[in-house]
Amino acid sequence: MSDPDIKEVVKEKYGEAALRVKSGGSSCCGASASSGCADPITSNLYEALQANEVPEEALLASLGCGNPTALAKLNPGEVVLDLGSGGGIDVLLSARRVGPTGKAYGLDMTDEMLALANENKRKAGAENVEFLRGEIEHIPLPNNSVDVIISNCVINLSADKDQVLREAFRVLKPGGRYAFQEMASGEAATSYFPLPWATEPSDSFLVSAEEMGSVLGECGFVAELFEDTSDTHLSRTIANATPSAQGQLGLSVFVDNLAQKAKNARRSLEENQVRLVRGIFRVSSAQ
Repeated sequence: MSDPDIKEVVKEKYGEAALRVKSGGSSCCGASASSGCADPITSNLYEALQANEVPEEALLASLGCGNPTALAKLNPGEVVLDLGSGGGIDVLLSARRVGPTGKAYGLDMTDEMLALANENKRKAGAENVEFLRGEIEHIPLPNNSVDVIISNCVINLSADKDQVLREAFRVLKPGGRYAFQEMASGEAATSYFPLPWATEPSDSFLVSAEEMGSVLGECGFVAELFEDTSDTHLSRTIANATPSAQGQLGLSVFVDNLAQKAKNARRSLEENQVRLVRGIFRVSSAQ
């Protein structure tokens, strides 16, 4: 599948997710984690205190695989950009942390998600938030305008990761940082399909953690933290009795066969076919 085609698929599926949230859709099937319905990638990502800081619809529309706002350690007055911001949960959490003197941007290419995110912004009363329409390969912000970029299982959906990361480097200020939770390919050559982000191998654009780190370095980033969190994700899912403690949709909108998808995701993680990684990479202050 070509890059334009996969973008249209992503737009369609994320649009469906936004509409499901607005219509009161819920996650999974109410089954226990042991039933195979729990998504080991997207379940139980936010602590209860964080969940209470945002409108319920923002949490329901969470389609990520981590919690980059906690990783980034945001400071008052900073300017933050969330790539692929969806319903806005990470943007709204970021806005609270940077305070009234800071700013939180969200970038998304899906009209339905942007509409949902702006409604969540209104409900949260967040005056230091702005949602932008656009693609992560072409960020609609000027050079050296952002202190922190966050992404939450978004870069793995792009076929042109070099371009995404070059754009991230461009808009970051000298000394700025990029904090992410993303998916990577593992050591095993194949994965079980369908998976949450791809129905067949030609739909999947995962690269290894080593390649991801290499591309970041080629773009000019310097690593401060880069680690595998796959085992943590698996342990958390097994420890929780429900697919999502806060009822988020997760990535279930991507395939109809939810139980099979969850089973494949778990097997792919357990057998080192797919990995979850997080990192903090910085732009040199001398840039």
